[in-house]
Amino acid sequence: MQLTRYTDYALRTLMYLAIQPNRDELFRIAEITQVFDLSPNHVSKIIHNLGKLGYLQTIRGKNGGFKLAKSPDAINIGKLVRELEPTMTLIDCHQPVCQLVNGCKLKGILAQAVVAFLAVLDQYSLQDMVVNRDQLVQLLPSLA
Repeated sequence: MQLTRYTDYALRTLMYLAIQPNRDELFRIAEITQVFDLSPNHVSKIIHNLGKLGYLQTIRGKNGGFKLAKSPDAINIGKLVRELEPTMTLIDCHQPVCQLVNGCKLKGILAQAVVAFLAVLDQYSLQDMVVNRDQLVQLLPSLA
C-alpha cells in the first residue's frame, strides 16, 4: 500500500501547521515549499483542496494565507486519506486484462487489506501524529 505524493504532502502540511505555537497565524505557500522542498504549484493545489474540504481556512489577498480550520484532534487521518486518495484499489485486473480474473482471489484479499489499513488510520488524529511536537520542531529547517 502506498499513498500518493499528493496525500503525503497534504499530511506533511497539516503536521507542519499543527506544530506551530500560534495556530491563528496565517501561513503562505512559499513557507511550505521551502520547508519541504516542494513545487509551489503542487502545494497550491493541495492547499486549495484542503480548504475546500474544510481542513484549512484560506484567506485571499495581499495579507492572506492559510491556517488550520479545525483543531488537530478533530482531524481524523483515516477520513482525510479517504478524501484525498483518488482510489484505494490496489490492482486493476482489467488493465491489462488478467486471464485469471474470473477465478482469482487476490483482488478480494487486497480489498480486505485496504479495509484493515483504513481501520488503523481511523484510530488516529492529526494530534496523535504531532504528539512529539518538540522533536518535530527541531527537525525542521530554520526559515529565519
